[in-house]
Amino acid sequence: MIESRDINLIGVDGGGTGCRVAIADSHQTVLTVAEGGRANVTNDFDRALRNLRETLEIAAQKSGLDHARLTTATVHLGLAGADTHDTAARVASALKGALGFDHVTVTDDRATTVAGALGGDDGFLAAVGTGSFVASRRDGQNTFVGGYGLQVSDQASAAWLGRRLLEETLLAHDAIRSHTNLTHAILARFGEDPDDIVAFSVDASPADYGKLAPDVVAAAEAGDAVGSALMQEGHAYLKAGLARLGFNPGEELCLTGGVGRQYARYFADTAIIVEPQGSAVAGAVRLAAMAAQQRAGTAP
Repeated sequence: MIESRDINLIGVDGGGTGCRVAIADSHQTVLTVAEGGRANVTNDFDRALRNLRETLEIAAQKSGLDHARLTTATVHLGLAGADTHDTAARVASALKGALGFDHVTVTDDRATTVAGALGGDDGFLAAVGTGSFVASRRDGQNTFVGGYGLQVSDQASAAWLGRRLLEETLLAHDAIRSHTNLTHAILARFGEDPDDIVAFSVDASPADYGKLAPDVVAAAEAGDAVGSALMQEGHAYLKAGLARLGFNPGEELCLTGGVGRQYARYFADTAIIVEPQGSAVAGAVRLAAMAAQQRAGTAP
């Protein structure tokens, strides 16, 4: 059981695939972690809030602390889809009302990802998971490119690769593109029926599309023309985003996310790939610590 006096911070990372909650002490040492379901507040707000509440409660149970003690902690949530003030305020209000937290800050997941991957250092980041964005940190300030959701953005991401794969498969079915082993395999997976692909797309979430990304990655590594073209298209977008942020060839680049590391070989000649310092949930804990310090008047 964790001593209650040790608890000061709660960090939350929520995305299209799942969420994680970390309970930490005032030194940002993570004491317990719980994992739960998807928490993209744009795609399904009610489901995201339900998953967040359940995962927070699991973390509380694992810590062995009474609920009243946890409510005094400083909480930072980095959530996919929380990219407007109104959405962030709605999430904060819902959690305060349902769980009784006193000090809650909500941002989108880009801020927590950067805080975890780069720590307090300056640098460049390409975060490519279910969604995607590119970021730079300079003199303590973050600048972002992308990350607006699959409907209008998230190029190079797992969800984007999956959606593009289905697009190319239908183009091949219509004889506008040439079939490859990859598109043949995907069409066969849908019973050789393009209508089944259409039916899938009607209700598919970014996470659903993202499940097709490993097929693209594996096909590209095997030399499949469509797989290779999609990975190169994704790399071109990431490269353009980094150039927009002032990245110069030969500088260090941090790649995060389930697909991010798959782009490392495409950057082999233009970047020095470095490992992230920490996870997005560690970044959420870091931002919670900064908020606690500011409230106490001890921020650097």
